[in-house]
Amino acid sequence: MKIIKQSWKWINKPNKALEIIEMAGRTCYKSEDKINSGSSKKFANMIKKQGHESVIEHAVASIRFITNRGVTHELVRHRMASYSQESTRYVRYDGNMEFIKPVWWEKWSKDEQNTFKKSIQDSEQAYLSLLKSGSRPEQAREVLPNSLKTEIVVTANLREWMHIFKLRCSKASHPQIRDLMIDCKKGFNKVVPVLFE
Repeated sequence: MKIIKQSWKWINKPNKALEIIEMAGRTCYKSEDKINSGSSKKFANMIKKQGHESVIEHAVASIRFITNRGVTHELVRHRMASYSQESTRYVRYDGNMEFIKPVWWEKWSKDEQNTFKKSIQDSEQAYLSLLKSGSRPEQAREVLPNSLKTEIVVTANLREWMHIFKLRCSKASHPQIRDLMIDCKKGFNKVVPVLFE
């Protein structure tokens, strides 16, 4: 059993996102002749301010998240995205399961931390016991907790990423997903600051 920190990484960065947005948007006005080396940032900014966000959908990004199953249950509620997630039905965990460290770990007392550790140890032991007695992984998974580490690849257009960050970075969102998404949004901000300020 291992407790790890959640994380994310780029699978596909939205490279040339502003150029794609400008090219698509200028098609609407037949003003492609106004495209030049510095025009895409200004155009994307204008599109965003005008609320003409459908044009932003032409640029996409893919992220691999390593987080817990509770977070992925919230994440897949965003409809305008594609998801490929590690399957507890087909993946057989024969030992050294990984669990995601709760973001409030340091705020917990030692007793609370030990209760968490015991709970995930018990889950792992129950899972292994079920496998040993002949259960298939899809049956044994019933004893696995939300804190089980999972990997999910998410691909969405940039408009949907803006929507995801708006909801999942807000103070009303669950602290575990909020922590992950605030950090991820910083990555988007570095690549496409016009859209992810």
